[in-house]
Amino acid sequence: MKPAEGRSRVVIAEVQPSVDNGRYPVKGILGDEITVTAAIFADGHDHVAARLLYRHRNQRVWKSVPFTELDNDLWSASFTAASSEDTSKIGLWRFTIEAWIDHFDTWLHDLAKRLAAQSSSAQEIPLAYRIGANHLDAAAARARSRSTDAGRLKAAADALRALADEELPLYPDPVTPEGALNPALLALVRKYPDLALATRHPVEFPLWMDRERAGYSSWYELFPRSTSPIPNQHGTLRDAAALVPEIAAMGFDVLYMPPIHPIGTTFRKGRNNSTVLEPGDVGSPWAIGNIHLGPGDGGHTDIHPDLGTFADFDHLLQTAQAHNLELALDIAFQCSPDHPWVKQHPAWFNHRPDGSIQYAENPPKKYQDIYPLNFESTDWRGLWDALYDVFQFWIDRGVRIFRVDNPHTKPFPFWEWCIAKIQRSTPDALFLSEAFTRPHLMYSLAKGGFTQSYTYFTWRTTKQELQSYFEEICNPPVSTFFRPNLWPNTPDILHAQFQVEDLDHRRAIFRQRVLLAATLSSNYGLYGPAYELLEGRPAKPAPGRTSSEEYLDSEKYQIRQWERSAPHSIAPFLTELNQIRRSNPALQRNAALHFHSVANDQLLAYSKSFAGNTILVVVNLDPLHQQSGVLDLNMPALNLPWQCSFDVQDLLTGAVYPWHDQWNYVALTPAATAHVFRIVP
Repeated sequence: MKPAEGRSRVVIAEVQPSVDNGRYPVKGILGDEITVTAAIFADGHDHVAARLLYRHRNQRVWKSVPFTELDNDLWSASFTAASSEDTSKIGLWRFTIEAWIDHFDTWLHDLAKRLAAQSSSAQEIPLAYRIGANHLDAAAARARSRSTDAGRLKAAADALRALADEELPLYPDPVTPEGALNPALLALVRKYPDLALATRHPVEFPLWMDRERAGYSSWYELFPRSTSPIPNQHGTLRDAAALVPEIAAMGFDVLYMPPIHPIGTTFRKGRNNSTVLEPGDVGSPWAIGNIHLGPGDGGHTDIHPDLGTFADFDHLLQTAQAHNLELALDIAFQCSPDHPWVKQHPAWFNHRPDGSIQYAENPPKKYQDIYPLNFESTDWRGLWDALYDVFQFWIDRGVRIFRVDNPHTKPFPFWEWCIAKIQRSTPDALFLSEAFTRPHLMYSLAKGGFTQSYTYFTWRTTKQELQSYFEEICNPPVSTFFRPNLWPNTPDILHAQFQVEDLDHRRAIFRQRVLLAATLSSNYGLYGPAYELLEGRPAKPAPGRTSSEEYLDSEKYQIRQWERSAPHSIAPFLTELNQIRRSNPALQRNAALHFHSVANDQLLAYSKSFAGNTILVVVNLDPLHQQSGVLDLNMPALNLPWQCSFDVQDLLTGAVYPWHDQWNYVALTPAATAHVFRIVP
C-alpha cells in the first residue's frame, strides 16, 4: 500500500525517553530539563533538520525547540516544561518529533565547497546563487505574516541575484558577517522551515510532570493510636497533632498514618497476631470497617471513634500544613467482616460453597479478620466506582498523598483507570505503591500511574547487591517510569540484620541502613518511632536460621508506648541526615547516581550531582569492624578533571580533607558509619 505522502523522506526512530513506545507516560518533575534523543536520517546526501514539539494537555499550540545532531544520525533536544513554581503546569504533557529535508542547508553546504574550489565553470557559482535566492524567496513567502522578516529575506534573495549577475573572476563568500547570508540572516531562514513534506512521528509521547514532593520526600510513619502521653490509653488524632512539631523538626516532610478507619470486631486479631482475643485488644487497623462504629457508615470514609472526629482530623491536617508537613493516608482496599459493604454489596466478595465469604489467606497464613474484594464480580463497575469514591472523599478533605496497601493484588486496569481519573481533576495527587512482589508487577504499577514505589532495598545488604540493584532502578529504561522510595523498616518488616542484642552493634546497623536509604534515593521513609529507638525484637527468634520479620509486640495489633526521649535514640542523627538532604540538591535527585571503585567489599562508594552540587558517599557496610581502602574515583562523574586538587568536606563531622586526583584513602569505624562528602573544587 502506498503511503499518503510518499515524498516525506525522513525517518525518525529510537525515540527516548519513552515507556513501551508511548503506551505509558515518562515521569518528570516540574522544573527539570527533559532531554529527548532520536535517530533521525534520510536517504541520500541531503541534510535533515528536526524540532521537538511539546505542550501541556491544556495547551492547543505546540512549543518547539530545534534538535542538534550528536553523531552517527543521533540527535538531541531539551526543554523545561515549566518552572517548579508554576503548579498549573503539573500533569500530562506530550512531546513528539518533526523532521524534514533541509534543502537550504544542503545548498549552503554545497555552495561552500564550490566557493572553496573556485574552479567551476563560469556559470556554476552564479547558478548556485540563483538557486539560493529561490530558497530565500520561498522562506520569505512562509514569513509573509511577519513583514519585517519577509522583507529581510527578500532583500537577501535580491542580493544573491545581484551577485550572480556580476561577471567576476573570483566570487566572494556571502556567508560572512557583512555578507547577504550573515549569521543573523541564516538564523532567520531556519525560523521559517519548509514543512510541506515533513515527517511527523506517529506517536505523541506522554510525559507526566509531577510536583517537587514526588521526586524528593522524607516519610515518617506513625500509628496515631500509640501517641497518647498517658500510658495504656488509646491515642487520638489530637495526640498525633501534638507530635507534629517534633517530627517536622527532625526534617521529615510527609507524615504517613496507617488506616484510621473503624476496625472490625469479628475475628479480630489479638496481640502478636493471636487468634485468641483478650479484653482491650484493639485489632489490626487493616481490618477495615465496623458498621457499629463511627459517626458515618463505619467504612473507608469514616474515622475510628477512639481516634476522634473529622474536626480532629482537620486539626491534624492544618497542624501538619503549618509545619510544612504533608499528611499521607493509607488506602487498603479490603474489608473486615463488619464492613458495611459486606451486607450492602455481597457480590463484591468471594463466597465459598457453604455460603460463607472467603477470608484472606496465604497458606498456611490465615487472615480471618480480612475479606479481600472480588474484582471479577458481576458488579465490577460499581466496585470500581466505590473505590474511586474513597480516594475522592479524602481528596475533598484536603489529602494529596496516599500510600496504597498491596496494590499488586488488585487488577492493573483498575489502577490505570482510577489514578488517571483522579489526576485529571487533582493532578497534584501522589500515590506510593506498597508492593513487595515480582519486578514486572512492581514496574507495571509504576507505569500505570503510581508516583513512587517501595523497593527490594530492605533485602539488598551486600555491596554487589546494592550496586547492581540501584544501577538497574536509577538508570533508563526503569528510571523513566519508576521512582524508588526506600524503607529500611516497616510495621511488617524487621529484617534479620536489625535483630541483634548488642546495642552498639544495633545502633551501627540502624545508622548505616537509614543513611543508605537517605542518600541512595531522593525518596525514603521509615517506620518510627520504632526506628529511632532501635526496635529490633522479632516475634519469633530462630537461632541458627532466618528469624521472623514480624516485630514482637507489633503495633499492628496493639497500642505501644514509646519513650521518644530515650538516651539511645538516633533521632539526632536522623535530624542531621535530613538537614544534609535539604541543603544539598544532589541528594534530591537520582539521575546522576554513580558508583565508584574501592577494593574492599565492605566499603560502598557512590556519588550524585545536581544543580552544581556534588556529593560523594562512602559507607562502611560492616557494623562490627573498621574498614579502609583506596577510592578509585571516576573524576568526570564528580565534575572534576582527571588530574586536579580539591577538598572534600564531611557533612557529618565538618572535617575538610585535601585530596588529589582519583586515588584517595578512607577509613571508617562502625560508629562513624559513613563519610558524606561535599566536593569542593
